[in-house]
Amino acid sequence: MRRVPVVVALLLAAGPVTAQTNYDTVQVRILPVTTSVFVLQGAGGNVAVSLGDDGVLLVDGMYAPLSGKVLAAIRELSSSPVRTVINTHWHGDHTGGNEHFARDGAVIHASENARRRMSTGQFNEALNAQVPPAPPGALPKETIAEVATFVVNGDSIVATKVAGAHTDGDVIVHFTRSNVIHMGDVFNNTGLPIIDRSSGGSVNGIIEAVDRILATADDATRIVPGHGAIADKARLKRYRDVVVALRDRIRTLISTGRTVEQILELNIGRPYERDFPVGHTRFVRAVHQELTGTRSR
Repeated sequence: MRRVPVVVALLLAAGPVTAQTNYDTVQVRILPVTTSVFVLQGAGGNVAVSLGDDGVLLVDGMYAPLSGKVLAAIRELSSSPVRTVINTHWHGDHTGGNEHFARDGAVIHASENARRRMSTGQFNEALNAQVPPAPPGALPKETIAEVATFVVNGDSIVATKVAGAHTDGDVIVHFTRSNVIHMGDVFNNTGLPIIDRSSGGSVNGIIEAVDRILATADDATRIVPGHGAIADKARLKRYRDVVVALRDRIRTLISTGRTVEQILELNIGRPYERDFPVGHTRFVRAVHQELTGTRSR
């Protein structure tokens, strides 16, 4: 059973709709975080929702076929229009709702790199699959070069571009008054990080981005991962420590001449499988590729 989420995680990174996902059976759950910030969970990335007099602000939007269900969940919370959508990165399980919400008047924001990758289509190396360009109506209208601040619903919501981590276009969104941080897939709370090397991802970038958040967060901060349960600072630190330990072990093994297949045979992630059960093979291959400057496939 533990192998199933590995497949799911890779499909989420692919973007396009796949035959393996039956969207008709997906239920979108509403999780309260504060009185004005909620998280929606279904299939695809976690969606953060800010509510108030200024309308609805979303961080991400799941897969395109789930847009109606996402909107129905929002309508259980508020009748206000969705005015703003911030994409944490370009993958389709986070940006699929863009076209639907933009058609209803929302302004889509993302990093410049995320918009570029969405507009041109990409090759996903992990899946050996070509991802087509997003529909024109789904493309972000506003881009975030470094930092953008949205003063809405009594909060100052700061979207910050980070260097190549999950991809080269990641944005982390901090609801400063609410003390909530949405990290997108920089933080994967279902297992080890998904490092999209074909989109400029980097294990060192993951670590650097997480260190920035650990320096900002306090013990009361609620941290929303791209996938998995809402977490706290202690859980994020555990994630960071595991990633660093495995990266350093892989580096040491490379220095002794081990190939990636030989490293995989050692099952170096076994001590961490209880806390982070999925994605070990994928992670080792991506880190080996990064540290050796070679392709993992």
